[in-house]
Amino acid sequence: MFKVFYPDEDAASAYDISFEKLYKNGIRGVIFDIDNTLVPHDAPADERAKKLFLRLHELGIETCLLSNNKEPRVAAFARAAGGSRYIYNGNKPGKKGYQRAMKLMGTDAKHTVFVGDQLFTDVYGAKRAGIHSILVKPIHPKEEIQIVLKRYLEAVVLYFYRRDKKRKK
Repeated sequence: MFKVFYPDEDAASAYDISFEKLYKNGIRGVIFDIDNTLVPHDAPADERAKKLFLRLHELGIETCLLSNNKEPRVAAFARAAGGSRYIYNGNKPGKKGYQRAMKLMGTDAKHTVFVGDQLFTDVYGAKRAGIHSILVKPIHPKEEIQIVLKRYLEAVVLYFYRRDKKRKK
């Protein structure tokens, strides 16, 4: 029942993911959520984010930011993050934003991963688009009220996800 919301894998942070390993496994594009995935909500790109995007581009991995935020927020972050491609008003969890991101990067679902912090928008949208999803823990506890409410429901899904993950081991 909840499996439609399960990520393909999870990590403590976007900064803990082995992108080198993903590259060796054929990944050529990474789609990122911004808020609470790369930086706290509404924060500008920090040095850690800038270094991550530089590292990815040096590896030969294309990047695209996919956000439900407005253009000024997403465009400013993209510029600061080394000129990453971006999509604002992405309408997540709709799959069109994910498909558009792959088109911008010149990749397909097999060679793309998505990294985000929310199950019902980020992960669910990636799954609908056929993209491998990596769920990361939110960077900061301060969030908008509608997200806070979704976190309670996410906790239920994550309980079953972690239980099922333990059973597989």
